Amino acid sequence: MLSLDAPPYSLSGAIYGVLMNDPAALQALGEAAAQPPYKAPPRAPVLYMKPRNTFAQDGARMAPPAGVPALELGATVGLVIGRAASRVPAARALDHVAGVVLVADLFVPHQSFYRPSVRLRALDGSCFVSSRLAPVASLQALSSLTLQVDIDGAPAAALSLAGMQRPADVLLQDVSEFMTLGVGDVLLLGQKHGSPLLRPGQRFTISAPGLGALSGELGAAANGASR
Repeated sequence: MLSLDAPPYSLSGAIYGVLMNDPAALQALGEAAAQPPYKAPPRAPVLYMKPRNTFAQDGARMAPPAGVPALELGATVGLVIGRAASRVPAARALDHVAGVVLVADLFVPHQSFYRPSVRLRALDGSCFVSSRLAPVASLQALSSLTLQVDIDGAPAAALSLAGMQRPADVLLQDVSEFMTLGVGDVLLLGQKHGSPLLRPGQRFTISAPGLGALSGELGAAANGASR
């Protein structure tokens, strides 16, 4: 886990995720996006939180929730805020970022994105954060990064961050328009639609050029629950 006592590289306890930043996720909703409860496609970023109880270190094991056969493995990157960001323009947005980390956001698969469910998203130990913080300048463009996801040592997905609705600089601009991001906050870029599933007893690894690798495990199912 990133140091909790060495600003600007400490985590404040606030990790913000964004839904439907992959256009494919909105396309999958189809006409439902114009029907209740949505009534219209979103015009601003749709955010949810991963509170401190969700934080997990690289290599940790998460206890699987009872009665859930699999969790969606949302592989993404997090922008760690190094300078408070309020109403920052896209051209200067990444100046407020201390660095970039790999993140695995595990959650219960669900179809509705209306009022993101805390019960499905804020599971204990469900947000794995890499201890390796890469300066933005040391990376190729974030929009061209590809995240390789392996499950139990076998390739499961190659997820390109290209084509996001809001690339990193625009996302930070749009979020900071209505809320201040403080030092140590983390803003997730969002996961690709159709991310792989992780079942109890399985182990994952996410890797990307310049960011190293992040691993974790979903513990074995309790009481003979289905895998």
